[in-house]
Amino acid sequence: MTKFGELINVEKPVLIDFYFDWDDEENNLDTLKDVAAALGDKAKVIKIDIQKNEILADTLRVKGNPTFMIYKNGEMKWRQTGEQDANTLIGLVQEYV
Repeated sequence: MTKFGELINVEKPVLIDFYFDWDDEENNLDTLKDVAAALGDKAKVIKIDIQKNEILADTLRVKGNPTFMIYKNGEMKWRQTGEQDANTLIGLVQEYV
């Protein structure tokens, strides 16, 4: 597994979706696929299972499902808990491209 610091310490924005496995994963996965397709190589889109990464989730104080974060150059730029549609996420990430 890649270390979290290596994932977020890049020049392009990184959208992270922290999720629980029992979530409506199919719907959320489709949303993230749409976001990734729209952004292409301008940004990274990553899903992180909270249950499999409890220490990381606790460290970042992830309490809700899903929790989205945008990082750029290792710095958190945006964070929100709750469902987001693809267009909203695309627009948010594009602010940091």
